[in-house]
Amino acid sequence: MNYISDMRKYVGHDLVMTVGCGVLVENEKGQILLQKRSDTGEWCVPGGALEPGETYIEAAQRELSEEVGIKVDNLELFGLYSGDDREIHYPNGDVVYSLSVIFKTKSYFGEISDSDSEVLEHRFFDRNSIPKELFYPDARPILDWAKGIKEIEVK
Repeated sequence: MNYISDMRKYVGHDLVMTVGCGVLVENEKGQILLQKRSDTGEWCVPGGALEPGETYIEAAQRELSEEVGIKVDNLELFGLYSGDDREIHYPNGDVVYSLSVIFKTKSYFGEISDSDSEVLEHRFFDRNSIPKELFYPDARPILDWAKGIKEIEVK
């Protein structure tokens, strides 16, 4: 199922509201895994859109499996992100407003892969080496992580 693609048949590029589910994956060195997007070349939190009938955790696990090639578990809620920075204008003209449900985990299994068409690269970063080229909707959770802030309140 691809709910957003199905909705685009009716609304074209107009605004669609979505829920994105992402995971801040930390390795044993305390570094965070970021994903370089193929559409913008910017770094983001691995994840994607919730499909109808899925739980937030199921969506996050599915997206990490599809885009990164790993299985994740022991997900803890890191933050719920809403606000002006949630309106996304994609290079193809699509517009979404996306509430982001961001999880964090240190538990992942499998081999990290860059083979998904939405991905140019995956790389782990230290808190003090976060790249400047961040996909703006993901900048807040990434920088919150880098600062040691956990956003658990709804904004």
